[in-house]
Amino acid sequence: MALDTVAGPRRTVSLLATGLAAAAALAVFTAPAGAAVAVPVTAPPAAAAPAPPVVTAPPATTARADAGPLASRPAVVAGPGSIGPGTVTETTGAGLCTAGFVFTAGERTFLGQAAHCGGTGDETETDGCTSDAVPLGTPVLVHGRGGTVTGTLAWSSWNTMQARGERNPDVCAYNDLALVELPAGAGPSVGAAVPFFGGPGAVRTAPLPAGTPVFGLTNPPDADGVRTVGVRAGAAAAEVGGGWGHAIFAVQDGVAGESGSPLLDAQGRAIGVLSSLTTTDDLPSIEYTDLAKALDYAARTDGPAGLALAGGHAFTATPPGVDPRALATPAGPGLG
Repeated sequence: MALDTVAGPRRTVSLLATGLAAAAALAVFTAPAGAAVAVPVTAPPAAAAPAPPVVTAPPATTARADAGPLASRPAVVAGPGSIGPGTVTETTGAGLCTAGFVFTAGERTFLGQAAHCGGTGDETETDGCTSDAVPLGTPVLVHGRGGTVTGTLAWSSWNTMQARGERNPDVCAYNDLALVELPAGAGPSVGAAVPFFGGPGAVRTAPLPAGTPVFGLTNPPDADGVRTVGVRAGAAAAEVGGGWGHAIFAVQDGVAGESGSPLLDAQGRAIGVLSSLTTTDDLPSIEYTDLAKALDYAARTDGPAGLALAGGHAFTATPPGVDPRALATPAGPGLG
């Protein structure tokens, strides 16, 4: 699906979250060994979009996302699982994205995705402090390797920023993280490992200097709508939004449906989740929300108490079975 160039230095791929729920025919999870397994996804026809869920709270209202009665969380393993990074998520009333990292909080388990995956406005509505979004409690279909389960939108930076009246323009533009709570029956297991690469081992808190190697996931659809998770390798271009975001050069284009996907450094530390594209001719790049800042914001506001990143197995920058050409680092802007 082509991405239109728009005026201005930054274009959020909210297209990933608003226009594709009825377009996907298949979701795909790719195991680290490189074998892709297609999972059918039942999507509604474009002419019959699902009705918004019935909720009691307005979209801009949040409450601390504490647990109700505790239920045993899905087993979280360090390796690949039926659900994990790279899994396709489909937010009711919004659209389709790619899951980032796995998180836990007490007996609760979450998949990370971009907050704009719950956006209901135009694809160019990029400000999380003013853009319309679905409320907490909205069902999210999680299309795992072993089938589809229904999660719940449990926390979103966009909803929280609107409820708090956030006005910092960098935070409004780049704080783009949401948490989908998985039901106790999800599984048989949730895998924390990023496909192909492994990790994360920790959250990166240091700045990301230009030229730093980075690693992530692609999730493009083919002509039949089949999505196949693959590797993305690139280099840091610059910090943006006062460090709330990172612009990345990569040979592989960012495409509709990849929002929320994870980014790692060469030590396997979690850098962020895919948030936006810059489509200007002079500096085309992919932008990721800084995970450390996003998690700190959640902890300081109304995020789930005790939220923590789930660690994956050992990271490698040269995964077996992957063509080394797919791991090439671009020389600069204009490539990819």
